[in-house]
Amino acid sequence: MSTMESPTIPAQQTTTEPPRTGGGRRRRGVNREGLEAGKRSTRTILWILLAASLVIYGFPFLYLLFTSFKTPIDTIAVPPTILPKVWTLDNYVNALGRGGVPASFINSIQTAVISTLLSLVLAVPAAYGITRYKTRSGRVFIMAALVTRMVPPVAIGIPLASMMASVGLADTPIALSIAHTTISLPLSIWLMSSFFEAVPQDLEEAATVDGCSRLGALWRVVIPVVSGGIAVTAIFAFLASWNEFLFALLMTAVRSQTTPVVIANFQTQFGLDWGSMTALAAVYSIPVILLTLLLQRKIVAGMTLGAVKG
Repeated sequence: MSTMESPTIPAQQTTTEPPRTGGGRRRRGVNREGLEAGKRSTRTILWILLAASLVIYGFPFLYLLFTSFKTPIDTIAVPPTILPKVWTLDNYVNALGRGGVPASFINSIQTAVISTLLSLVLAVPAAYGITRYKTRSGRVFIMAALVTRMVPPVAIGIPLASMMASVGLADTPIALSIAHTTISLPLSIWLMSSFFEAVPQDLEEAATVDGCSRLGALWRVVIPVVSGGIAVTAIFAFLASWNEFLFALLMTAVRSQTTPVVIANFQTQFGLDWGSMTALAAVYSIPVILLTLLLQRKIVAGMTLGAVKG
């Protein structure tokens, strides 16, 4: 007699799910709120640092600007006051009406423009050759350019003045422009080298495939790409010449004196004429401010060149 075994019924597996609560959502909400609070605090700190930097760098110019509207007594008052007690335009009338001031402006513009053009004409091909050919001599050259930038201008000012006088260029804007180029050229080469490094060589190879020569690819493809960098380099070279004082003092006498030298000569029998000096300095800063505003987009494009590479 066979016995029939009763089938075994497997036990039902019961799964217990954890109760759904809003803890995860709350944690995510707390994290998001914390991130937003952190971003707001970081943004506030950055704005505070920006405002502090603006005050530190902008206060001397504002003080100069306010001093240019003061009376002669207020300019030497002790303790000094920031705002003038009596606003006047006499300082501007006296400064711009002095003999030699308009000519000094023209000399400064000529010298700065010639020096900037010389720096760009020499720096662009030099930086392009260094970055594209990558030879040992190129690396030595760019390091030598950096070393020459470290030489104090007073060490080469007197020899340069003697050399220019020996070739008949004494007291001329050309001589002063060449001297200013020695200051701006090393920095211009370094800046342009960094901008050329950011341009991929595939662009030039594509241009050569289309029939361009190496020089044609440089002029038609690479130069438009680094136009922002050229603008940045031009502004640095222009400022180096526009604000230079030592070479202008050593290499100019009457015909080619620049405005910084003329400002330093504002003296009276009672001392320095602070009102006229600050007035002329305020007027002298206008071209640089206008140039920076006109080339603002190019400057931003040049400073961000190579920040994103695809």
